[in-house]
Amino acid sequence: MEKSPQELYNEREKRVMDTIQLKVPDRVPIAPFTGFFPAKYSGITCQEAMYDYDKAYKAWKKAIIDFGWDMVLNPHYAYSGPAFEALDFKQLKWPGHGVDRNHTYQFMEGEYMKADEYDKFLEDPSDWIIRTYLPRICGALEAFKMLHPLHTSISYYLGLCDNLAMIGSPEVASALESLTKAGRECYKWYAALASFNTEMANMGFPLLFSSDVQAPFDTIGDFFRGTRGIMLDMYRNYDTLLEAIDKITPLMIRMGVSAAEVSGNPRVLIPLHKGAHGFMSLKQFNTFYWPSLRKVILELVDEGLVPYLLLEGDYTDRLEIIKDVPKGRVLYHFERTDIFKAKEILGDRVCIKGNVPNTLLCTGTSQEVKEYCKQLIDVVGEGGGFIMDAGAVIDEAKPENMKAMTDFTKEYGIYKR
Repeated sequence: MEKSPQELYNEREKRVMDTIQLKVPDRVPIAPFTGFFPAKYSGITCQEAMYDYDKAYKAWKKAIIDFGWDMVLNPHYAYSGPAFEALDFKQLKWPGHGVDRNHTYQFMEGEYMKADEYDKFLEDPSDWIIRTYLPRICGALEAFKMLHPLHTSISYYLGLCDNLAMIGSPEVASALESLTKAGRECYKWYAALASFNTEMANMGFPLLFSSDVQAPFDTIGDFFRGTRGIMLDMYRNYDTLLEAIDKITPLMIRMGVSAAEVSGNPRVLIPLHKGAHGFMSLKQFNTFYWPSLRKVILELVDEGLVPYLLLEGDYTDRLEIIKDVPKGRVLYHFERTDIFKAKEILGDRVCIKGNVPNTLLCTGTSQEVKEYCKQLIDVVGEGGGFIMDAGAVIDEAKPENMKAMTDFTKEYGIYKR
């Protein structure tokens, strides 16, 4: 008899969660981290996906139905283009706005926090973000630097009226109008995502994750100081950087927990950017990167959540370090790490995901994809604890290769009991 959508949903959710918990499921799950692939597969541009929420909805739905993956992603990767435009957002070039309309994002890293601003950030992160950081990354909010600190708005004669007068200035009022416009667009975008999530669940497809946070070091390095700045800080501002990491850590924990509570999805994405081999030494990794990241992982686990780490780059030489997490509670998605070495070291501790080369999905043959997947299933999938996926976010791939990866996993990845 044909299974109902609810039965399929429960079956897929159990298959993935059993795998994460290092139990042996019925077969190897496949849950690809799709970026703009559904848009291109369905015949719309990346720009259309960001500016027409209905088109994005239909494109992602078509890809999910056609491939029938075990867990899926909604079109959240196609962020709201109109919202970015309303803010004059400077940290991204996006399809049709700085890059080709069918090209993925280009992050514009910069030194958005100066080396001598750590003290202001540490004293009051919210004030620094509102009055210093946002005016630098959003051209439309530049007037926010005219504001007085909100914590000075005590009462009618103690700061409140002075601050209200500044808010009423033409410059700040215009910035608030831009913020409201961006907010309306994001509200429509979120409403489309919520509707999508409900329909996919009703069709039997659980979401891979619904919330994300960052390693505290990456938050400072990616968005505030930039790679050059934070690398210098490890030598010139050693203690201050560690203090800032300690300040960020509970914020990341609260973001992950609160977002998971709202969505009801226990899996929390943590993309790792600057902890890989080539960015820092093992000593620096053990000093600046891993302790705070591990704290985020442990706190999320204590809240009953599943940290899903996307380890971009090569972590082969730090596998023994990152093994120190609760057994069967964490998911590691590897890009360039030696995944067979990862199985050897981590196989009895964490679930492993990845690492079919994205280049293979783009330029290889279907037979080559199957052969690579076979090796992964035979070795990394032995005894459970493995989820099939590409090494990194899938923006480009031959549809026939995605089908080969999907169908082969379903057919060959069955565990014989």
